[in-house]
Amino acid sequence: MPTEKQQGVMQFSLCKLRTHQWCFLLFNVLLFHALLFGADLVEEYLLQPTPGIYTDGAVVDVREKARKLDLSNARENVSQAYPIPNPNACRNSDLFLLTLIFSSPANITQRNTIRRTWANQTHIQGFPVQILFFLGSTPTSTAQEALMRESDRHGDMVQGHAVTDSSLRGPTERTVLALRWVVTFCPVARFVLLTQDSVFVNLPAIGGYLLGLHRHPEDLYLGRVIQRDSPDRNPSSPSYLPPALYPEKYLPEYCDGTAYVLSQDVVRKVYVASAAVRAPVPADVFVGLCAQKAGVAPTHSARFSGRKHIRYNACCYRYLFSSAGMKSQELETIWADLGQKGGRCSLLKTYYGLVTCKALTYLDKLSFFNSQGQD
Repeated sequence: MPTEKQQGVMQFSLCKLRTHQWCFLLFNVLLFHALLFGADLVEEYLLQPTPGIYTDGAVVDVREKARKLDLSNARENVSQAYPIPNPNACRNSDLFLLTLIFSSPANITQRNTIRRTWANQTHIQGFPVQILFFLGSTPTSTAQEALMRESDRHGDMVQGHAVTDSSLRGPTERTVLALRWVVTFCPVARFVLLTQDSVFVNLPAIGGYLLGLHRHPEDLYLGRVIQRDSPDRNPSSPSYLPPALYPEKYLPEYCDGTAYVLSQDVVRKVYVASAAVRAPVPADVFVGLCAQKAGVAPTHSARFSGRKHIRYNACCYRYLFSSAGMKSQELETIWADLGQKGGRCSLLKTYYGLVTCKALTYLDKLSFFNSQGQD
């Protein structure tokens, strides 16, 4: 802490500033806030994908097949791919947002924590939402029996026949199975949020954003967009992508897989396109490749943290859409604190929280542009 003498010197120095010096300080303060708060305005209104005019025959074909896709008559056959099909989870024909949380069978503690915290809600601003856990195959019959008991107890699980999570194909297969399940059993959901059990998700904030969209909710692929990501060219890597299979220098833009939103039509388009994508890539890159084949461009929002864990601040967390790397105990603590504060932040705390959140995302953008300048 500065001494009384130091404080007096600081006050005296400020008083001695001339008019042009005050103007310079004021300009820098205004510039800082313009950069910090104006970024959202630019992202929302200027950097959104424009409606496409599709002349590529392959893209038109995918979109037309997706429009005509109807798996409702094949529900019984399709359900054989799902040991826990939960076919009646989407009985509400007015379902606004379906959230699918990818979870490993062994992560029961994390699932129970999510059930008690951010997933413990059924409506957003009066619109119905549904939250389900989506799991892959279990390694043993004992683990499968435990999973069945958990499903019977909570009724909020879907399981698909996918290879184990340890392989590169596991998450990709689960994603395709999840999209297939949505098309078959939940075509009524207007939007689908896909996330992971290690992520805190702010459903009210996401729902408010979706309800405030200025355009018709089609071709929506919303998340933290990854740009200019290079394909893996290491032949000894499990995710090696040979130039013969993908000759481009960069992967297409895609949303980070920790949390992203698809409109119902994009779910269908990505699922149809997935039949022609054979690239050995992570699940989120796979979705981006499928979206590209369907003529769907991702929409960026810095309110998704991506793989970053954002240090907790109540006002910041009411603004964010997601924060990754969330342990069970921390999630319980954060949720209890958010509940105690009752959704209210003072003007000063709101300002501090938003500046903290936006500064983190702004620093991310600076590091991204710096990395592009070094290419």
